[in-house]
Amino acid sequence: MSDQPPMNQQSPRTLAALRLLIDEVDEELVLLLARRARLVVEVGQAKRAESVPVYAPNRERAVIERAVARNPGPLGARTIEAVFREIMSGSFALERPLRVAALGPAGSFSHLATVRHFGSSVETAFVPSIADVVVEVAAGRCDHGLVPYENSSAGSIDETLDALLAHQVSVRAEALVAVRLSLLSNSAPDAIRRVYSKPQAFAQCRQWFARVLPGVEFVGDTSTSAAVLRTRDEPDAAAIASEFAGQLHGVRTLFDGIEDRAGNVTRFLVIGREPVAPTGNDKTTMWFALADRAGALVSVLDAFRTEGINLSHIEKRPSGDAHWDYLFFIDALAHQDEEPMQRALHRAREHCARLSVLGSYPRAERVI
Repeated sequence: MSDQPPMNQQSPRTLAALRLLIDEVDEELVLLLARRARLVVEVGQAKRAESVPVYAPNRERAVIERAVARNPGPLGARTIEAVFREIMSGSFALERPLRVAALGPAGSFSHLATVRHFGSSVETAFVPSIADVVVEVAAGRCDHGLVPYENSSAGSIDETLDALLAHQVSVRAEALVAVRLSLLSNSAPDAIRRVYSKPQAFAQCRQWFARVLPGVEFVGDTSTSAAVLRTRDEPDAAAIASEFAGQLHGVRTLFDGIEDRAGNVTRFLVIGREPVAPTGNDKTTMWFALADRAGALVSVLDAFRTEGINLSHIEKRPSGDAHWDYLFFIDALAHQDEEPMQRALHRAREHCARLSVLGSYPRAERVI
């Protein structure tokens, strides 16, 4: 049965007829997914035989971009991407279940990012700190981890920068995750005296609190979801978190969308242990400490400019080794295996006391 009406059909099709057509399409979809899954099982066998990692960000990117490019509408690109990420999540489980570390408890924005990037079929290991996410991956107890790297409103996440300095992991992908903050509490708004959350969340909605709930006390917690759990049984407390966390832990949403800037996005890094092959549209994250001589920073930056490599992010952090000594984190829009980047890195190292590439990976194309 075709889902297109005859050319001479004037009246719209009935709801019952349309539902029958949708049922037929759904049946075809399920059969195609089963066919794809059988191929995935063979892929898993081939990967084990060839010692290839289950999760390959360059292949994931190619699959998603091809699906988005072939989409005739009316579904949007984000919908197509979400569908294919979930399909690939089920495929990971067929090849070999992936264990992904994320800041917990369940319901954190790191958990939300994990679900949106890897789908719901991976095993999420919740840990109490961002540093623990990196430790679990470095120690091999988890295949991958997601760590928040920077926020469009609040800037870089210092805990993540410190953890990446301290442990040997490789950045394998990035995820741009839309962050919508809510005020959660089982109390009435006028009863709230304390608000729990991560410091970064406070920074993203201070203007809203100044207008709506001035005078409340901000109390830092290890994660937004931990703040929700802490709030649940306190009669005069609230948490800044996601509606997702409130639904998981039984805490009501009093106000939604309380962030001061619309379109708030957090960039997460997916960390693992294996390098990623170039895709032609990649990013490299690295850190360096400057040599002790005049003009060293200008010379490092000029090494990338000379090769035509754009730097999309730069962050300065105290090194902890000496007063007024700094480390710099940068993102360069190229892959470390490409010749221009190799030349730029060679020149940059001449002006650095230390330089370490944390990983090259496909650039994220859309907010998820």
